[in-house]
Amino acid sequence: MKVVLFCGGLGTRIREYKEGVPKPMIPLGHQPILHHVMQYYSDHGHDDFVLCLGYKANVIKDFFLNFRPQSFADCVVSEGGRQVQILGEIGHDWRITLIDTGVWRNIGQRLWAVRDQVRGEKVFLANYSDGLTDVDLDDMIERFEKSGKVGCFLAVRPPLTYHLADIAEDGRVREFRTSDRSDIWINGGYFLFRSEIFDYMRDGEELVIEPFTRLIAEDRLMAYKHEGFWRSMDTLRDWQALEEMVERGEMPWKPHAGTRSSALNLTMAMP
Repeated sequence: MKVVLFCGGLGTRIREYKEGVPKPMIPLGHQPILHHVMQYYSDHGHDDFVLCLGYKANVIKDFFLNFRPQSFADCVVSEGGRQVQILGEIGHDWRITLIDTGVWRNIGQRLWAVRDQVRGEKVFLANYSDGLTDVDLDDMIERFEKSGKVGCFLAVRPPLTYHLADIAEDGRVREFRTSDRSDIWINGGYFLFRSEIFDYMRDGEELVIEPFTRLIAEDRLMAYKHEGFWRSMDTLRDWQALEEMVERGEMPWKPHAGTRSSALNLTMAMP
């Protein structure tokens, strides 16, 4: 299945990491978070990517155009660097289509802009490309395909604990409870769509507002609840938490031990 990755946002809440670095290119360990997300999909057999670029599009393009597998793999260097032998499995080829969808477009507009790239796909995947999870993607796809729905999103628990107050009209407090004891679910940014999703979209609309409202009205949207690991990288604190996990070798989003590098087959495209 093709995987559409939204990589064009300004990332204003994490600008304090480093000005001028698009959020998908902020590194976790020695790889950008975008590479971690792509590796997750590749580990599940999905190697055909469509990247919706925007802010600092050239930085992301340069990363893939100058990609060197030896940067992410064990290797033997000889002859003063002229010969490089990669040790272990290099990985599958990735086909990457790079589309500049503009700086100021929202997620819905970016998906609309690449609709020709997923034309003919019975089902395709999509992702905000700033979150990591250990969800069983194969099971999520299987349930979605059996459901007959048009769209599906990963539903996760809020990563932070809040104290929720149940308050009566007269101000009387009925109960305080923590958010992890409530039935609160949020959008985790991992999506599955049938090609009919574009019948529910209009140019300029935000994906999870108007189009999802139409899907809900016709009972064509489903949620896949996941109680396991999920973490987005919205703020500097989120990045620090994920970076500490990588430094400890705790990466639940990687089902296979060790570093697996991938050779890339790029397709450059412009809207």
